[in-house]
Amino acid sequence: MGKRIRVQRRGRGGPTYRASTHKRVAPAQYPLTITTKEYFKTAIKGVIEEFVHDPGRGAPLALIRFENGETCYTVVPEGVYVGQQIQMGGKASVEVGNIIPIGKIPGGTMICSVELRPGDGGKIAKSSGAYATVVAHTAQGTIIKLPSGKTKYVNDYCRATIGVASGSGRTEKPFLKAGAKFHKMKAKGHKYPRTRGRAMVAAVHPYGSSKKSARKGTTVSRHAPPGQKVGLIAAKGAGRKKKKSTR
Repeated sequence: MGKRIRVQRRGRGGPTYRASTHKRVAPAQYPLTITTKEYFKTAIKGVIEEFVHDPGRGAPLALIRFENGETCYTVVPEGVYVGQQIQMGGKASVEVGNIIPIGKIPGGTMICSVELRPGDGGKIAKSSGAYATVVAHTAQGTIIKLPSGKTKYVNDYCRATIGVASGSGRTEKPFLKAGAKFHKMKAKGHKYPRTRGRAMVAAVHPYGSSKKSARKGTTVSRHAPPGQKVGLIAAKGAGRKKKKSTR
């Protein structure tokens, strides 16, 4: 009987694969106590008190204190500074750092930390350098262009921050040392270094064995058991793409 593969060991929930979540600052989300109708028709003032680093997150967080006593940590957009006065609500101006319902944001504006549903705190475009774009307003809702390039309908009451999430270009800087990469992966709860399946023996991994005759396809079913579910899971277009014929 061979050794359990990495997917099986990770699913067991041992300390080796567990993220150091006790070091994290706070969830990056908007105030959840304010109702959607309350901020849609008003503008609540706030001030950025400090920037903090959240382990495992590429973009820094900003501590915002509002005039009604509410506080929250949100992703920092590029161009804001400590002590800056911001606004949250439908009556707020379209300036970098302000939190505005998507239904009130004009088309072509770049936004980040976008809510998928009103009041969920912000789910989309929160990584460093990420942003979504408001495309158009319709009767069904607002169309936004996601960082992946896809478009999506979003409720007009969903909040978003004006601007691009700070920290763009972070991935362009090399790690230089294996220790730096190790600590980054540790904060995210990823196992590092990762050994290639081809480098293992056949008894330990489905792709194991150095013999060419032992190679097998890397696509695997979505319903495969944990000991087999490695590689390209439920790949739709495995292999070389066919050229489209132009007429």
